[in-house]
Amino acid sequence: AGKNWLPAAIGFIVSGTLIPLASLLALAVTRADGIYGLARPLGKKFALVFLILVHLTLGPLFATPRTATVPFSMFSSHFSAGMQPWALLIYSAIFFGIVYYCSLSEGKITDRVGKILNPSFLILLFIIFLIALFNPMGSTSTTAATSDYLNAAFINGFLQGYNTLDALAALAFGITVVSAIKNFKLAEGRETSLALAKTGAIGFAGIAIIYLVLVALGASSLHYFKLSENGGIAFAQIANHYLGSFGEALLATLATITCMSTAIGLVVAFAQDFHKRFPKISYRTFLTFNCLLSFAIANVGLTTIISWSTPVLMFLYPLSIALIFCGLTSKLFGNDPAVYKFTVYFTIIPALFDGLNAAPSVISGTPLAKAALAFAGHYLPFFSLGLGWLTFGIAGYLLGLGMHLYKSRAENRAVELD
Repeated sequence: AGKNWLPAAIGFIVSGTLIPLASLLALAVTRADGIYGLARPLGKKFALVFLILVHLTLGPLFATPRTATVPFSMFSSHFSAGMQPWALLIYSAIFFGIVYYCSLSEGKITDRVGKILNPSFLILLFIIFLIALFNPMGSTSTTAATSDYLNAAFINGFLQGYNTLDALAALAFGITVVSAIKNFKLAEGRETSLALAKTGAIGFAGIAIIYLVLVALGASSLHYFKLSENGGIAFAQIANHYLGSFGEALLATLATITCMSTAIGLVVAFAQDFHKRFPKISYRTFLTFNCLLSFAIANVGLTTIISWSTPVLMFLYPLSIALIFCGLTSKLFGNDPAVYKFTVYFTIIPALFDGLNAAPSVISGTPLAKAALAFAGHYLPFFSLGLGWLTFGIAGYLLGLGMHLYKSRAENRAVELD
């Protein structure tokens, strides 16, 4: 984003922190038991399909392979181009082998690992941030922005926030947070929601500050380094600049172990949820499948994973946002399934076009795809910005809400007549 880093960072923070916080609040307001419960007003089949899509995205297709490729990208430059695929193969095999072994006990080891290593990683970040504050690499106001960020920095930052997958993760794991708050013996409903809003706001504010500083660091680093393929490489360059080879090695080590902790949480949640929905298949079978597929996909590399995950997220995120918004405002319409259906169903088709538009050229460049994208560009407002779903989602929500109010008034009149 270069000199336009601030609006880009704000957009990123909105989708990377505020929407995940809204996910947690939606679960608390609706008292849903997770993704399936929140999507249940749309029907059992839709809820199950949506659950599977989210867990596959968080699991072996994108998020879990990334837990290995992100830390690898932080030291991959020390291998020659010809050696990098072999180094990634060996590294990811060891990585997912350890993840599989630790997850056989359903991830209990992550409690101890997280309490020690996550704070250590944050301390290292703080040291880099502090040094950068007193010794900046250069002014962020003089670095050039790429074409995407010249006129739509906020929106592109917002769309890049999809890549955190945190809104999907909050839907998948949010019930754990809600349950933890209920253990403090708070009253159901308003009291739980307020406690969740306060604690969530503090937690996500911390994450937002980290994002803000990282984006500023990235913009200032362009005075020393050319634009990198992905954030892992950029972060390693910044760490090396301020802390030397030792700092770069420490960053890669801490990132490896903390990402391993995340991977354990992801594969355990995947195996537990799928075993719950399909009890005839064992927990270990789902765990083995996830780890093997994650290992295979990790070996295509971080940049490729991001390029293929983007179209999927451009489809799933609008549906998630629509669902979250309905959940947050469900008290207005008594959780009427009609409002959910109009909002989400109106969002699906434009979101498919947004996903197609973000797909790699091998898909988006086909004659059929080009014709579909030309149609969408002509008829869908904000499609060129990646927000073709927005007006349709709003229209669906208002239409569903209007129908609910009409039905409610008709029912009230019928009661009065009786």
